[in-house]
Amino acid sequence: MTTTVFLFIMAAALLHASWNAIIKIGGNKMSGMLIMTLVQAMIGVVVITGRVLPHGEVWLWLLGSGLFHSAYKIFLAYAYDQGDLSRVYPIARGAAPVVVMGVGALFLTDVISGREYLGIAVLGIGILMMARGVFASGESRRLVPFALGSAMATAGYSLVDGLGARQMGDAVAYVAWLFIFDALIFTPVSIGLKGTVVLRANRRAWGLGAIAAMGSYGAYAIAVWAMTVAPIALVAALRETSILFAVLIGWAIFGETMTRGKVLAVILIVTGVILTRI
Repeated sequence: MTTTVFLFIMAAALLHASWNAIIKIGGNKMSGMLIMTLVQAMIGVVVITGRVLPHGEVWLWLLGSGLFHSAYKIFLAYAYDQGDLSRVYPIARGAAPVVVMGVGALFLTDVISGREYLGIAVLGIGILMMARGVFASGESRRLVPFALGSAMATAGYSLVDGLGARQMGDAVAYVAWLFIFDALIFTPVSIGLKGTVVLRANRRAWGLGAIAAMGSYGAYAIAVWAMTVAPIALVAALRETSILFAVLIGWAIFGETMTRGKVLAVILIVTGVILTRI
């Protein structure tokens, strides 16, 4: 992985943590997710103009991607209804790299060194440690299954999109199409789960949702592009350093507590990143 790709992934991590923070501060989390999804689809429609249509099996990859992305946002919205950003986010992002690494090692041709595997493992341990306070501080344990569901969906779309974008040969167009598929699936599902109330949003909610959409779209476009030029498991793991930004946002903006456990987890995460780079 080149330094340029690494820096782009770090920028994507910051964008990812930022849009999650925006969704967290919104009133109706599912409504915020829906607004974000619809704006992403609008951006996607503009982007695909003049580009080559997906072909053959790429349509199946896009369908799978839309399903995984929709599941990811549904689980995440429910999780944020139950817990803080600095608790939900680590769990939701923590398990995904381990799943991606395992599948990548078994079924993909990506070459990852032993040191990089160690870095991914240390990174994963640090992220999981960040979430342990949910059991130690009396926080709602209901967030755990939702956050874990989000993590599994993250692993699913990381693999599907990395392979799908490679097959299509145009990461920009692929990302645009996946967000269109995502909107086609997520919109009726979110209405089915929450009713038409998810469509009732004021100007502030639409503004926040639009900002979150631009951050999310940019973050994932960078990630998918990176997965076409670098090992998918390594890109997926480095994206999880967004936890550093999420914890800082939670502490500085939301007033969430920075405990010793969180500090230790941050150290492990940084160590994991260094191991993947030296």
